[in-house]
Parts: sequence; structure tokens; C-alpha cells
Amino acid sequence: MPTAHPFDLTGRRALVTGAGSGLGFAIAQGLVRAGASVVVNGRNADKARRAAETLSAEGAPSRVAIFDVTQPAAVTAAIDEIEKKFGPIDILVNNAGVNQRAPLDSFSDADWHALLAGNLDGPFFVARALIPAMKSRRRGKIINVCSLASDIGRPNIVPYAASKGGLKMFTRALAVELAPYNIQVNGITPGFFRTEMNAPLVADREFSAWVERRTPAGRWAEPAELAGAAVFLASSAADYVTGHLLAVDGGFSAAY
Repeated sequence: MPTAHPFDLTGRRALVTGAGSGLGFAIAQGLVRAGASVVVNGRNADKARRAAETLSAEGAPSRVAIFDVTQPAAVTAAIDEIEKKFGPIDILVNNAGVNQRAPLDSFSDADWHALLAGNLDGPFFVARALIPAMKSRRRGKIINVCSLASDIGRPNIVPYAASKGGLKMFTRALAVELAPYNIQVNGITPGFFRTEMNAPLVADREFSAWVERRTPAGRWAEPAELAGAAVFLASSAADYVTGHLLAVDGGFSAAY
């Protein structure tokens, strides 16, 4: 039965990976402002704690969970501890990711594996650890932060595109598998956002001008503009939405 306030996340707990800064922090902030309590994950303890303190000052108490999403044993131990200490996780946002821009023939084996680990293995390990409890409760929301590169390519990002294309199909296939358990799995496809990771691109006048010409909205996006999509997909308003990738890209993917 529809609720009076379908975007209200009061009483929900969310785990956001890579939430110490950038898009992850913006998503966590949006969830907190909608009423959720958030567990901030990251590898940098100081950054994660500062993020959690800021979030706690804005709404429900936020916690910190320091672990590397690419290490399966650490993920399993951390998820067990989170659910024992703080309660069940209702919402997972797989945001943590990495990029390295270079021609494919200059990539080492280690570079290739690091990108796949950060962008594809990590979401797999964290989702796998949370799914059994979500199944038993017969509810849950999993949101994977994909990319324009999940669908289209550019020079010098081939490994990144391969990993994000894999994450897109991970999202869609997992949505089908978990639908009978009332667990919705969706993705967000950000366009070009002003983040720490994109700072060199923003500073590149030629590239920045290309982004502004190529994007129908005519500008880079600000991190806070991604939060609404995450709140929607995490809320009861999206209970019949699964296997979907929601583009937040200023029209980039709609234009040619």
C-alpha cells in the first residue's frame, strides 16, 4: 500500500561505500536528509569520520565502517559487525570505484586487475555479504553507481568502461534474481560531475569546454545533484522499479 510520503526514509539504514567524499558523500547526505541513518564506508579513516560527523549534525546518527571493498574477508567481517552493532542494512549504495586513464597497451596486468577489483569485484563482494539477510527479511534496495562508460566508450578508459559495463549487467541480472524476494536492484549513471576524481578534467580547459558543448544542459554537474536519484531508488516510491539504470547526465546520453 502506498505511503503518504513515499520518499521518506525515516527508520531505514543505508551503507554507502566510498562515502568519505565526492559523489558518495553527496548520496549519503541526500539519504540522511530524507531520514535514513547512514554507515559511511571508506579506506581513509579520517575522511570517513569527518563525513560521518557532518552527516550526524544534519540528521540521524551516522556511523563509520573502514574496510576495503576489494577484500572479501574484510567485507564479510565488516558487514557482520555493522548489522550486529547498528542493525539491519536496508539500503546498499555501491559507490566506491577507481579510474586510471591511459591507452590500453600501456596498462599492466596489475593496473587492469585493480580497476576490475575496485569497480566490479567490490560491488559483488558487498552485495553478496548483504543479500542473505535481505532475502530473509524479504526487503532491500541495492543501488550501483555505474557510468556513462557503462554504455559508451572514449579513448584511454577501456578498462574502466569494461568494468562499468560489467557493473551494468551485474545490476540488471541481479535485479531479476532478487525480484522474487522483494529486493530492488538499480543503477545510477552519472554524467560529468565536478568531483575530486574529475578535478584534472575540470581543470583542462579544452576538455571542460567539450563537456559543456556535448552536454545538452551545457555544464558540469554538482555532486549534490546526484542525491535525488539515490533517494528515489532507495525509497518506497521505487518499489516497482528494478533492473533500471537512471541517467543523471544533463541529457548527455540522449544526444548525439
